[in-house]
Amino acid sequence: MHLKLKSSVIRSWSPGDAVALQRYANNRNIWINLRDVFPHPYTMEDAAAFLKYVAQENPETTFAIATASEAIGCVGLRLGVDVHCKTAELGYWLGEPFWGRGIMSEVVVEFTRYAFEAFDLHRIYAEPFESNRASVRVLEKAGFVCEGRMRGSIFKNGKVLDSFLYARLR
Repeated sequence: MHLKLKSSVIRSWSPGDAVALQRYANNRNIWINLRDVFPHPYTMEDAAAFLKYVAQENPETTFAIATASEAIGCVGLRLGVDVHCKTAELGYWLGEPFWGRGIMSEVVVEFTRYAFEAFDLHRIYAEPFESNRASVRVLEKAGFVCEGRMRGSIFKNGKVLDSFLYARLR
């Protein structure tokens, strides 16, 4: 997959992305807003393991957000199974030097459009932490609707937090 956007592209990951991946992912400000499966510190070994994992995905659901010269973030889906087969969870992160430029807002709009078609989905949802107001704004700009607040649903960095449930229907 290769989607050209105004200031970035969404494309498949490649082994050559390891250095940029490790550089941007090794950031506490990113880790604090993601699930603990995303390691911190983020090492070259973590980058290599991630790239090996995504190279074996079938179907491919995890993509790089990139400039012309390097990967700067990630966007992907976790496809539902069984009765949730028409639903997917959206996840994403962007390197901190690229925050505040509208990149992620554009990525989520275009990736959501792509995902509805490519995976025959009816519903895509995301669960941003209450403390991640920027992610909430990104989702709202992309047409996602807040379906609720999940009180005390997150335990991150020694704290219990609320999260939100945002979703968009086809």
